[in-house]
Amino acid sequence: MKVQEFKLATPQEGMIDITAQVRQMLCDSGIYTGLCTVFCPHTTAAITTNENADPDVVSDFLLGLGKAYPDRPEFNHCEGNSAAHLKSSAIGCSQTFIIEEGRLMLGTWQGIYFCEFDGPRSRRFLVKIMDGNK
Repeated sequence: MKVQEFKLATPQEGMIDITAQVRQMLCDSGIYTGLCTVFCPHTTAAITTNENADPDVVSDFLLGLGKAYPDRPEFNHCEGNSAAHLKSSAIGCSQTFIIEEGRLMLGTWQGIYFCEFDGPRSRRFLVKIMDGNK
């Protein structure tokens, strides 16, 4: 199956639940078993899996990252977004999911998030579904 590109308009900082888009692509693919990779081709954004039932998890997640990776006056990067680069690298640019019986094998409370650390911007993420029967 070909790679599918999705576009997003992001806030200054935030986590956008993209689970529905990924599930819809899987449904449209007709693939019953395999793997699904979600990839972010940006250096100041990321992809993660986390709880999507309680919105406080997202705000706590962003608060924790802000404390762990604060902006510092001693950073030299000319664009002034070094903290965003650190957050992106710490979280990672991709996640891979198992597909079984035509479903993503996510836990009960799990969702897939596009994480923005340097917005607002026009962003994209890529999804590749691999058929386990081929």
